[in-house]
Amino acid sequence: MRSSKTLYEGKAKKIIKGPKKNTLIQIFKDDATAYNKKKHKIFKGKGVLNNHISAHIMQYLKSKRIPTHFEEKLNDREQLIKKCEIIPIEFVVRNITAGSIAKKLGIKEGLKLKKPLLEYYYKEDSLDDPMISRDHLITFGWATNSELKKIDKMSLQINKHLRNLFLKKNIILVDFKIEFGRLSSNPKKIVLADEISPDSCRLWDKKTNKKLDKDVFRRNLGSLLSAYEEVASRLGIMH
Repeated sequence: MRSSKTLYEGKAKKIIKGPKKNTLIQIFKDDATAYNKKKHKIFKGKGVLNNHISAHIMQYLKSKRIPTHFEEKLNDREQLIKKCEIIPIEFVVRNITAGSIAKKLGIKEGLKLKKPLLEYYYKEDSLDDPMISRDHLITFGWATNSELKKIDKMSLQINKHLRNLFLKKNIILVDFKIEFGRLSSNPKKIVLADEISPDSCRLWDKKTNKKLDKDVFRRNLGSLLSAYEEVASRLGIMH
């Protein structure tokens, strides 16, 4: 009999104990939040879409030799994952200016960058997830220099693979945020963790620049579920 005790609950997912040692079950919720929970709504079926999309992407990245915490999709809402010690940083890769970087730096949205831009954000809701430098990460012990080198390299590899994946489906990968963790079974091993879905990526239609991600909810641009369903459909996951 599995444990239903919640070990961790975030904005869009919760974690319970897995069936074996060093495993967890990640459950996708229907909550959508923006602006650090200042905006919140439930969209029935959103968690199902994100579970299917994230599982598909994690499997794709595994096939490209990117180590991940993903083991298998258990059902419409749940994934079996490897237990990790999560590094408390959001690693953001940008290919085109949008969102906070455009707002903070006064740069117009939609500017194609000459090369991908990698940013670090300290995960702390009470501080609104401040942007930090590489030196901050090392100085405060969130990651070692050698770990950061691996993560930086992996982040840019993930970007390359995802850009190719989405471009084949006529979707532009504008930017995305990811998290990494140290495997509980092997703390020296850094793996991609959390999720990759329209919650964590900015995705624009290649022809029209129509937004197919959480900006639809943030900016009141229409149906969030329709946008996520469009992404799932183009990836050939759900019809």
